[in-house]
Amino acid sequence: MKKNIESIFKSHLVPKEVYKGGKNIPPSDKKIYKLSSNENPLGASPKAVAAMKAALDKIDVYPDQTDIRLREALVKDFDGQLAADQFITGNSGSEIIDMILRAFINEGDEVIYSNPCFLPYSVFSRWYGAEQIDIKLKEPDYSLDVEGILNAITERTKVIFLTSPNNPTGTYIPKAVLDDFFNRVPATIVIVFDEVYRHFADAEDYITALPYVQQGYNVIGLNSFSKTYGLAGQRIGYCYTTATIANYLRLIHKPFLLPLTSIEAAIGALNDTDFIAQTVKTVLEGRTYIAKAFDELGIKYWPSQANFFIIDPPLPEMEFTDKLMEEGIMVRPVSQFGAPGKVRITIGDAEANSALVMALRKIMQN
Repeated sequence: MKKNIESIFKSHLVPKEVYKGGKNIPPSDKKIYKLSSNENPLGASPKAVAAMKAALDKIDVYPDQTDIRLREALVKDFDGQLAADQFITGNSGSEIIDMILRAFINEGDEVIYSNPCFLPYSVFSRWYGAEQIDIKLKEPDYSLDVEGILNAITERTKVIFLTSPNNPTGTYIPKAVLDDFFNRVPATIVIVFDEVYRHFADAEDYITALPYVQQGYNVIGLNSFSKTYGLAGQRIGYCYTTATIANYLRLIHKPFLLPLTSIEAAIGALNDTDFIAQTVKTVLEGRTYIAKAFDELGIKYWPSQANFFIIDPPLPEMEFTDKLMEEGIMVRPVSQFGAPGKVRITIGDAEANSALVMALRKIMQN
């Protein structure tokens, strides 16, 4: 008897929104500046590239069975403030998100996040049958609605996502707000603190998850090698947390998980302090330059602590995106991230930033 296979599909996997990454540069006869995916404006760490090349003659054999060498490199990068068993690595920050949800979420559990935000928080939560609670960032400044989140917590709440600096808004959560929040969240809830863009934050009251982990809060600091280190193509990320949570997550960490080239590239990148410093300098200088141009042109934007801006474009988002593309500038509409009508623009190197400003002036004059 022929049966409908769809009858055994999981109901919570019925297609809804699907995360779509940024587009690659299309074939073109003219120079295209990709300011749509928040990639490193300087490319990849030279030490990371050299380490990958040196590993190529070993790719016929299995990589490290565990990630211990990378975790030990991370201990050094964090100046010994954390132990090796407090780190977990994976194939991108997105995979770390998936791993966390797989470890903590059962069907019917609740996950809280705050739009506008990184879409995988909601998409990946649905894979495990979570009830999704969206406590939107407060307008007009996109600040965290602390009271809204705390009031939404129930006995089924298992994971809360916080992001600072936040993608796509570029805003951050001040230390005083986080101190209050962590002191009021029940101890049965895991806080995923996405700090992928932390290197670019220079606000005096910016803070990472590190001190909260050290104090024993149930928080996971999520990081990636895709931005500051220029390794987006290698898909490698990591998180750090309490030893108790990390050892629990390690129960579902697959052997031979990381490719050899990714391991070597990440270790090389962590050692490339000059490249990291130059990347941060380039972004901060570009951030100042572009913000000044926005002010001169009368384009509404939100102050950013990341390597991108979110703006309220002077034209409908898709029309604005298309016109910039005609000028050789790729940017990203972010309705899919919960910010309808807005556009995200990555900070590039000096050449790309200058091209962006010229294109904006041409659009504003027409």
